[in-house]
Amino acid sequence: MPKMKTKSGAAKRFKVRASGSVKRSQAFKRHILTKKTTKSKRQLRGTTAVVAADVKSVRAMLPYA
Repeated sequence: MPKMKTKSGAAKRFKVRASGSVKRSQAFKRHILTKKTTKSKRQLRGTTAVVAADVKSVRAMLPYA
């Protein structure tokens, strides 16, 4: 049986925490930032958890994480 491959795009975007939850970075912070308010840009900093409905599919893409 060959080894399973990790989806390299998912490996760059998600990290599995020790508790088993998956963290991700915020979207909408790459470009077209002039029309966004300072408050909205500030709230997009940092990381957040993946929604519970999507965790199963993300974990499937990261078989060894």
